[in-house]
Amino acid sequence: MASSQGRTRIGRYELGRTLGEGSFAKVKFARDVETGENVAIKILDKEKLLKHKMIGQIKREISTMKLVKHPNVIRMFEVMASKTKIYIVLEFVTGGELFDKIASNGRLKEDEARNYFQQLINAVDYCHSRGVYHRDLKPENLLLDSKGQLKVSDFGLSALPQQVREDGLLYTTCGTPNYVAPEVVNSKGYDGAKADLWSCGVILFVLLAGYLPFEDSNLMSLYKKIFKADFTCPPWFSASAKKLIKRILDPNPLTRITFAEVIENDWFKKGYKPPIFEPEEGTVEDVDAAFDVSEGSENLVVERREERPLTMNAFELISTSQGLNLSSLFEKQMGLVKRQTRFTSKVPAKEIISKIEAAALPLGFNVKKNNYKLKLQGEKTGRKGHLSIATEVFEVAPSLYMVELRKAGGDTLEFHKFYKTMAAGLKDIVWKSEEEANETNASTSDAGSKP
Repeated sequence: MASSQGRTRIGRYELGRTLGEGSFAKVKFARDVETGENVAIKILDKEKLLKHKMIGQIKREISTMKLVKHPNVIRMFEVMASKTKIYIVLEFVTGGELFDKIASNGRLKEDEARNYFQQLINAVDYCHSRGVYHRDLKPENLLLDSKGQLKVSDFGLSALPQQVREDGLLYTTCGTPNYVAPEVVNSKGYDGAKADLWSCGVILFVLLAGYLPFEDSNLMSLYKKIFKADFTCPPWFSASAKKLIKRILDPNPLTRITFAEVIENDWFKKGYKPPIFEPEEGTVEDVDAAFDVSEGSENLVVERREERPLTMNAFELISTSQGLNLSSLFEKQMGLVKRQTRFTSKVPAKEIISKIEAAALPLGFNVKKNNYKLKLQGEKTGRKGHLSIATEVFEVAPSLYMVELRKAGGDTLEFHKFYKTMAAGLKDIVWKSEEEANETNASTSDAGSKP
């Protein structure tokens, strides 16, 4: 196993690579050095929470989620704080996103889709019973564990501040456009449970169809389709599945089916196995301490870091691929592009950073450097705002580095286009195995020998 040099340490946790990031938070892979257990740590910026008046809301929801122990909800273990950040220690799951299955295999069979939908409804309904609404149910928040069991992440920690007013309704428009309920866009106040159920209906449609029910490159046209529930079920949907989806995707929240009615639906109940609950236990003392610490408090943790590329240990390397399938660890010659894409290089880390910067600048990106990390921010506004790309260099062995590029904001298709364009300027630093180098040389010589 590689040494822990170059890592940031928070309490007894050693931080690794970034798994994802949003407006108010970043999620990092971490390892408990005392037990060896892998976890994910969500890092919230205190200043941003204060600025958006989110402290009370976030504290209440973290306190609630700390006590939730549901098999289909990501478990929250503990909460810590430094002077500037809140650290939420979460269960780390290795099976990837549920929607990766659709991306690679196409639509799911009805029984398999129903099984995942049952787990999703169970998780969301249970958290609603504890007064916590998700508000941003989307593909990135549906994960699978090593046994293929669904885990909903980000409950109570959605990206934008929410307030329930005296009438019991929420008023902040948020969520991913394709999955958002019409009443949320209307800004007239909405029931969090009804809005979450609409998103669950969109997810069920995607599981069964392999594509979205509401899709349009023009945002206003997309919203018009959502307001009218303008969608068509494909012919392979069973009659009972169609009927349920149409009752969930009812644009009028007052006549929309409820969670209780979904659970009693005949299509939903087929092969249904109620979740096995563990007794709720735990305390919220660490949450109070994290939010209420004074400057000199002994509860504060301190970040300790070194300025050199992060060294990735063997267990963390394995965790970058699904299960133990290492063949997908490094994508060949930067070919396959996902939201998170990586390649290997034998060029020194500082040279890698310089090359990426040199390739990004002519493409209209501002570059911010922080040790062996880059943040590339597009100057032009795209379909979903400015394209933003986070880049990090990891040392996986002496003189061998893994370079990870991750879409941090903006449109995924624009990220794909950017990545493929930039890849052309990085060919000389991408490491190839002997076999790949021979293949490249052979194809070059074949091309050269043609008349």
